[in-house]
Amino acid sequence: MNITDFNMDFFSLKGKNAIVTGGNTGLGQAFSLALAKAGANILMPSIMPDDPEFNRLIEAEGVKVVYMYADITKPGVPRQIVEKCVEVFGSVDILVNCAGICICKPVLEFDRTSWDPMISINLTAAFEMTHEVAKFMIPQRSGKIINICSMFSFLGGQWSPAYAASKHGIAGLTKAYCDELAQYNIQVNGIAPGYFKTKVAEASMKDPERNKWIVDHTPEGRWGDVADLMGTTVFLASKASQFVNGHILAVDGGFLTR
Repeated sequence: MNITDFNMDFFSLKGKNAIVTGGNTGLGQAFSLALAKAGANILMPSIMPDDPEFNRLIEAEGVKVVYMYADITKPGVPRQIVEKCVEVFGSVDILVNCAGICICKPVLEFDRTSWDPMISINLTAAFEMTHEVAKFMIPQRSGKIINICSMFSFLGGQWSPAYAASKHGIAGLTKAYCDELAQYNIQVNGIAPGYFKTKVAEASMKDPERNKWIVDHTPEGRWGDVADLMGTTVFLASKASQFVNGHILAVDGGFLTR
């Protein structure tokens, strides 16, 4: 490609079809709506209830949205999700592995009852979704897989060893799948969000000491708004990032620099 070939249509996702696990809640809503605004149809598998109001926001972008109740930790469900996307939209071009949980406890209280569900949802389910979607992307010789990593893909995980382990793991999964799928014109990248204003973070935002620590350790001096993730999502899902592969892109206001 020559530099004169580049144009802003490279950021368009018109006609593309995306799966966003957990895409109807929390950060997942930002990923889903960002892709929709760029032109992609959205399949949202989730254990959270359907949200008709959010669906209308997506449909207002002139694209289709399908909600699917699905527990991605159950055997066979990831395959059903991918097959559903192909059935209703005709193909699967983008996968965002967003679904995840975080359980926090002191290290001596953190046992298998906390470890197992986090590894299952945050890492194993993402592996199975990627495994199933690759079966469709390889024959079509194209695809974008975006794994939602974390700052704790790089740092220790005080109070949640399973979260740190799962997020280190999904960063490794990103690089491993890039290594194998790049030859088929499939890009596998990760987004590592910093501290964002979500319901999960409400307790930290309301704790004066914790809130001050987070703000002081973020060079931009603020919490992230979920909208701060949307441009990154479109970039990694689009032709504009065609030679970006196996990369974990931090969207953290500079937190990792301190």
